[in-house]
Amino acid sequence: MEKISYRLDAFEGPLDLLLHLIEKNKLNIYDILISELLDQYMEHIRMMQEQDLEVAGEFLDMASRLVQIKSAMLLPKYEEAEEMKKELSGQLIEYKKCKQVAKLLAAGINFDSYCREPEKIKADMRYRRNHEPSVLVGAYLAAVGRGKAKIPPSEDAFSGIVKRRIVSVSSKIIGVMKRLWNGKSVRYTAVFEGASDKSELVATFLAILELIKGKRVRIDGEGDQQSLQLISGGKRREESE
Repeated sequence: MEKISYRLDAFEGPLDLLLHLIEKNKLNIYDILISELLDQYMEHIRMMQEQDLEVAGEFLDMASRLVQIKSAMLLPKYEEAEEMKKELSGQLIEYKKCKQVAKLLAAGINFDSYCREPEKIKADMRYRRNHEPSVLVGAYLAAVGRGKAKIPPSEDAFSGIVKRRIVSVSSKIIGVMKRLWNGKSVRYTAVFEGASDKSELVATFLAILELIKGKRVRIDGEGDQQSLQLISGGKRREESE
């Protein structure tokens, strides 16, 4: 059988009625005067019955509960009554808080949606986990490695591959001709002395090949005794130029 629910215009359930009586008589909700509360509660029950209202079973259950607490308090040792009174006070306090929250929610809620302002919570930035030192070292090295991988390489990293000093062959031809001017004989290996890098060595060698090809210089001797000497015709051609 379906339980009969009872609702008055001012009260909804026995706890609501008890809370109204406590606030009306300014009673201490943590130390309820059961005798005074019971009399007024029963008066409301009689008023309901006089108006031919069907009183719900939970109202009657609460009335019997109040009578039981009052009866237990008349005994010499009423520890059980105190426990029952504390339990009732706890229910009333909880019900009161629920009513207050419901009142706040009713102002900003409808049947379609519910919105509330975001709660401002201060973030806790403390790291509370514990790790072995070796794990922390490994994580640090891994993080440093990933960071370096994102940094673009410097120009010095490509200096050994693409960065070379440009030395023109023409400038080295002029340099060799100046050393051989006026018929001087210069040791072949001496021509390469003073070269600062491979680019200058290669440019000097190509310059000598160009001069030999153009019959402006010749190489005399063998081995370490080889020397460069200006050809007389090349000297005259240099002068005419």
